Amino acid sequence: LLPSSAGPLTLCPLFSSFPGSTSHSLRYFYTAVSEPGQGLPQFIDVGYVDDQQIIQYDSDTKEYLPRVPWMRKAEKEDPQYWHKQTQIAQGNQLAFRVSLQNLQNRYNQSRGIHTYQLMYGCELSSDGRKGGHHQYSYDGRDFIAFDKETLTWTAADTGAQVTKRKWDPDLAWNQGRKAYLEEICIEWLQRYLEYGNETLLRTEAPVVKVTRKADYDGLETLVCQVHGFYPQEIEANWVKDGKVWQEGTLRGLVAPNSDGTYYLLLSVQIDPEERERFRCRVEHDSLEKPLDVAWEKEPGERQGGEGGEQASEDYGSGDQGSLTSATDFRDSTQTKNLDILCHCKNWSGQTF
Repeated sequence: LLPSSAGPLTLCPLFSSFPGSTSHSLRYFYTAVSEPGQGLPQFIDVGYVDDQQIIQYDSDTKEYLPRVPWMRKAEKEDPQYWHKQTQIAQGNQLAFRVSLQNLQNRYNQSRGIHTYQLMYGCELSSDGRKGGHHQYSYDGRDFIAFDKETLTWTAADTGAQVTKRKWDPDLAWNQGRKAYLEEICIEWLQRYLEYGNETLLRTEAPVVKVTRKADYDGLETLVCQVHGFYPQEIEANWVKDGKVWQEGTLRGLVAPNSDGTYYLLLSVQIDPEERERFRCRVEHDSLEKPLDVAWEKEPGERQGGEGGEQASEDYGSGDQGSLTSATDFRDSTQTKNLDILCHCKNWSGQTF
């Protein structure tokens, strides 16, 4: 589920559950460790809207704090907002400590560093589809997950079966969890999108550059660099003669830039004789129509791969190519309370 916290705390990338559709998500991550160390609190709770961290609580500060300026709007609607969330987080910290100890006893682990983590949240796509998840891990491995359609729990091992037998019969609690994921979480997601609309609802168009480099076997590799786009959902493919081409294609993950935008790299190995038949096609919310970018010879560069003699330094570095900006196309749970005033679900009502 989540990486073990025996080392530095990191979070998995947050990808859309609705490929091909723009979506927004609200997610929370809790981590408890059996032996806190320098820079590693015993308990930490962080919340994200899309890719942006909005809150944090940890056992060192003992305060629920905003991580973006626009989250201060919450206290204008409820002056006690941060105080209430701090109390809930402190209750969850205590419950997680008890649960972690119970799991160590269950697995007969009295020594070493152990972690207990929770990830839950919801997602809303532009076409109205909704998603929700609530799952736990122990020592970086899946432990148990909630199935909101059947109102039951899926255990990952025999140790988790003990928890499943305890939680499955609690129908009211499971119905409340389903209601949170499908209704309350979505309402808070929409509210936060309003708070941070200038940041979260913006679009920034991708800049696309195609470069090439020689391979030792007489072939060459075209590299499509797509960068500077937001939001992160993007569709990028190589096309040959107008049709999507997968053979010889390598695709990287969409990754963040330091300025809050994203970048993506994809490459394809080709016969230089067919270079003119390939395009990098990019589709993004900021574009009115797909962007097709080909490699273009720069002024003064000798043409190779088509009968001419090409010196390796002409394209071996992979830094020549066309640079196209998409702006060209713009004009063309202690209490199990589900009170809507409390968005951060208190899960301390149940332990392992």
